Amino acid sequence: MRVHVITIFPEYFHDPLNCGIMRIANEKNIAEITLVNLRDFADDSYRTVDDYPFGGRPGMILKPEPIFKAVESVKEDNSYVILLSPQGRQFNQDVAKELSEKEHMILICGRYKGVDERVREHLANDEISIGDYVLSGGEVAALVLLESTIRLIDGVVGDKESVETDSFMSGQLDAPYYTRPADFRGYKVPEVLISGNHQKIKEWKAKQALKLTKEKRPDLLKKLEDHKLKD
Repeated sequence: MRVHVITIFPEYFHDPLNCGIMRIANEKNIAEITLVNLRDFADDSYRTVDDYPFGGRPGMILKPEPIFKAVESVKEDNSYVILLSPQGRQFNQDVAKELSEKEHMILICGRYKGVDERVREHLANDEISIGDYVLSGGEVAALVLLESTIRLIDGVVGDKESVETDSFMSGQLDAPYYTRPADFRGYKVPEVLISGNHQKIKEWKAKQALKLTKEKRPDLLKKLEDHKLKD
């Protein structure tokens, strides 16, 4: 996968892209992430990329010209252009799986009050939000999207089964996990997990995952039921 991130703060990404999953994906040549400074496409000596909105509303808006130029400078036939904004479709594991199959993504990080509507209407293929709250810009959202998406690409995470059993991959939460010591301050690991009976362990994990989902995210079970009804 290749990704271009268009932002006015490329320095925001330097440390996150050089640690953890993102660093591993880059070192394995599985994902190549390039930062594009939006100000390089401004048409004045002040590198201006924003202006006041028509209609007199408060706040500043990112201008269309620099964004169009920035996207067009890296866009190819297989490019998928995503505008990160609070108005987009909700990001979740299903969207991450969908995006992990893209060959080339271009992420547009909004700032200030927003971006000129013509970017949304005539440039972006998709619009994505990571939640119902407001951030100062799309940089945080871009990092969330990148990590969630890139870790799903084959070869990034060494243990493929670890990814496949994560929460949300099957539509519900994952079962609880325990590690050594088996007895910590009197708090003991469930006996079934150290029994060596793989079938019983599998059944226990399935029951616990369902129990946790019912208690903490019943909305996920309703979604699964709705999908089954549609099928």
